Amino acid sequence: MKTKGNLKNKINIVTLGCSKNLVDSEVIYTQLKGNGYNVTHESKKDDANEAGVVDKVYVTGCLSHRYKDELEVEIPTVDAWFGTNELPRLLKTLKADYKHELVGERLLTTPAHYAYLKIAEGCDRPCSFCAIPLMRGGHVSQPIETLVLQAKNLAKKGTKELILIAQDLTYYGLDIYKKRELANLIDQLSDVEGIDWIRLQYAYPSGFPMDVLDVMKNRSNVCNYLDMPLQHGSSEMLKLMRRGINREKTEDLIKAIRDKVPDIAIRTTLIAGHPGETEEHFEEMYRFVEQMRFERLGVFQYSHEENTHSHTMADDIPAEIKQERTDLIMELQQGISQELNEQKIGNTYKVLFDRKEGGYFIGRTEFDSPEVDNEVLVPADKNYVRQGDFAMVKINDSAEFDLYGEVV
Repeated sequence: MKTKGNLKNKINIVTLGCSKNLVDSEVIYTQLKGNGYNVTHESKKDDANEAGVVDKVYVTGCLSHRYKDELEVEIPTVDAWFGTNELPRLLKTLKADYKHELVGERLLTTPAHYAYLKIAEGCDRPCSFCAIPLMRGGHVSQPIETLVLQAKNLAKKGTKELILIAQDLTYYGLDIYKKRELANLIDQLSDVEGIDWIRLQYAYPSGFPMDVLDVMKNRSNVCNYLDMPLQHGSSEMLKLMRRGINREKTEDLIKAIRDKVPDIAIRTTLIAGHPGETEEHFEEMYRFVEQMRFERLGVFQYSHEENTHSHTMADDIPAEIKQERTDLIMELQQGISQELNEQKIGNTYKVLFDRKEGGYFIGRTEFDSPEVDNEVLVPADKNYVRQGDFAMVKINDSAEFDLYGEVV
């Protein structure tokens, strides 16, 4: 978004959606800064050149990649639409050069102490409900040396935590190395000086590379944390969703992971109200959550995506039923989370502090990812820590999704 006036144009980047979009925004931000532009990310300042008048609005990302033609008609006030792989064209439109020397460099929009590291783009999985392959194409891994260079550059700027993201982490390397290389990548990243935590998000259960757990167990800076979206707890629904795994194999996998890394925190996400989900299927999912006792869990309500396999089925589960099923699962998970948190009272954990808010310093243990997981709250009137610092915290109280403690 450019603001209008005689002064040099200001550009404000606004990010919507997932952490992968955030990384894309950071790449655009870095390129524009490298071209000498006055650029901000989600600026709250009312400092437009001419009374807040916007000169141009450009949109890029998954939605504009997939529905560019339709969006041009429906929202004519947007000046141009760009797909997920059209960064050079976007820069050219802004009269900026694509600077190859900035590849591997990134100006962060997150607090400096943590950063998302996107290790691959796109996805080759055939999940029935997902339109990501239509928007971002097939899976393309970034070479290990490129990612290690990015990690070193981030560490030099004060990044302490790397959060590895991709549509599917576990597929990493199959396209360029002809074998799964996630464990090797994590091993090499863990050698980067200054990186204290490495966190894994978005692992696919089918074909999960168990050697990743060996690295997690043997390297002290690899968090005992795994984000693995499982989507459902019914074998029939998993087959309908084309997930390549059934409930029995999923339960075996979870047990094997916990046997290998006993204190691991597993985060998962589920879908409520997919076409064909009966009350019996939902009850299976409910019992699955009850038995597995995931440390972290979220639920999405199914939404119809054009040109996916699920779109060929009737979206015939009423919105209120989807909501009811979502609420029931989250109510169950709330109780599980509270019980697990109560067990932490009296223990001491290494905590990375993200911010100060409402009389508390707020941080996270290695078992928690930013913005989506539990937090540790430390009273600011009795303790002092700095944003981006680690401290040892003794837990003295808990709630459903938070821990309370004192710095020791």
